[in-house]
Amino acid sequence: MTQFNTKLVHGPQLQTDKAGAIVPPVYQSAMYRFAPDGGTSDWDYARSNNPTRDYLERQIATLENGDAGFAFSSGVAAIATVLAIFPDGSHFIIGDSLYSGTDRLLNQYFAQHGLTFTPVDPRDLTAVEAAIRPETKAIFFETFSNPLLKVSSVKAISALAKAHDLLTIVDNTFLTPYYQRPLDLGADIVLHSATKYIGGHGDLIAGLVVSASPEISEKIGFLQNTIGAILAPLDCSLVCRGIATLAVRLDRETSNAQAVAEFLEQHPDVAHVYYPGLKSDPGYALAQQETTGASGLLSIKLADNIDPIKFVNSTKVFDFADSLGTVSSLVKLPWFKLPEEKRSTSGLTPQHVRIAIGLEDQQDLIDDLAQALTAAEKK
Repeated sequence: MTQFNTKLVHGPQLQTDKAGAIVPPVYQSAMYRFAPDGGTSDWDYARSNNPTRDYLERQIATLENGDAGFAFSSGVAAIATVLAIFPDGSHFIIGDSLYSGTDRLLNQYFAQHGLTFTPVDPRDLTAVEAAIRPETKAIFFETFSNPLLKVSSVKAISALAKAHDLLTIVDNTFLTPYYQRPLDLGADIVLHSATKYIGGHGDLIAGLVVSASPEISEKIGFLQNTIGAILAPLDCSLVCRGIATLAVRLDRETSNAQAVAEFLEQHPDVAHVYYPGLKSDPGYALAQQETTGASGLLSIKLADNIDPIKFVNSTKVFDFADSLGTVSSLVKLPWFKLPEEKRSTSGLTPQHVRIAIGLEDQQDLIDDLAQALTAAEKK
């Protein structure tokens, strides 16, 4: 089982089920029997370990070519646990366009508890290097930024980090290990909101972490058990289900997104399309070098003659809702979710729309956006 698609379907076997189940069972138990001599077996208490979670964690580590994987109750719980491995007074260089939940966690919680953060455009390596301080411990960014999909080089940033004895932490939610494996490009820790593409069905909240070295794995494993923000067995099973269909879903979603992006790029009511799968996109060449697909998310800036509120409320196939990476298509207005103090530096306007593409028929998606644009034209 050396090929990636096979690994999606057949994860590392734990040999725990004696009934011969093909699908790894859900072990819905809080505790496990001790060995006859009173010692612990492979599992003892479900916060520390659980066979269903172990299967998922070993599988994501295999898919990311990492040392160990860890499953958490949410993406932000995963990020919080990773940041907790660093000592008080640590400084981080962070991408200047992070997911809003990540930004809130860093700047409204950790910044009040001994950690400091400097936002930098990770595409600008000179600016990244200039932001390094003696107390800097890591560089943390998203390969494709949220929501404008600016493309950063994992390989270049990881090399820069290593030259300064820093760790590289990459949020790989948008691409998944199907389209990019950051550890292979030099990163030390990779994060996922498995709520999105990896889970893929819009019915769970989960976070995943994969570490590149045993030293980092030991620290994260200790805090996963100590803090306890672990993913429940049933949700672990649902993430495993999502992993099994990851390739076929992303193939369809990416194909749909490419067609939608090309349609919108030519539409007179759309001022700009942000999608690294377009040759006109400034990140296209780098995305071709370091990823194998552009995924199913794009953003657009509507022309001034289009009412953005009316546009998102005029779609029939697309739902006006948060999140992405699920089987159904969604639209969102990111400007309105931003705190007022961040709007002027975000690069966003009320005319920006984030579009998460699902598995629907390609033509239906295009027709739906076309009629919504017509319906939203200001008279």
